[in-house]
Amino acid sequence: MPLLIFSGFVFGKWWGILIVLTSTTIGATMLYFLVGLFFRDIIQEKLAPKFSKLKKFFNKNELVYFMFYRFIGGGGTPYAIQNTLPILFNMSMKNYIIATFLGSMPSMFVTVAIGSGIETIIDQNEKLSAVNVLFSPDIYIPIVCFFILLIIGFVFQKLYFKE
Repeated sequence: MPLLIFSGFVFGKWWGILIVLTSTTIGATMLYFLVGLFFRDIIQEKLAPKFSKLKKFFNKNELVYFMFYRFIGGGGTPYAIQNTLPILFNMSMKNYIIATFLGSMPSMFVTVAIGSGIETIIDQNEKLSAVNVLFSPDIYIPIVCFFILLIIGFVFQKLYFKE
């Protein structure tokens, strides 16, 4: 979170999101690859029996499910664990990269936009307060759009993932 706010503050909204999304996708992919290379057997042995029903569900459409999982922030799961969970499901590297990039985009964009909005308020020599920050269009518009996307995501989940 601090990296995202800092990126928006320093690089602005658009360059910040591009830099953060690219770097976190590369880092997550490297972690996924290395953990899969060195610890796949241990993870399969210890955790696969506990997640057998989820594995059947996940393997039906791994790209959509993992993208949605990233979109909702992993349900509070730490990011490093989010990066290694797909090893249980033998997710393809291509689908992992696409789902990580696209699924992480909305929540990261909102946080980067907050950093950019704080920088805009400081540039305008306004008093930095919670009210000024929240009512700045650079901040509340991305937050409102994110909540709209979140509602659409939950409606999508209710309609298509009834299982």
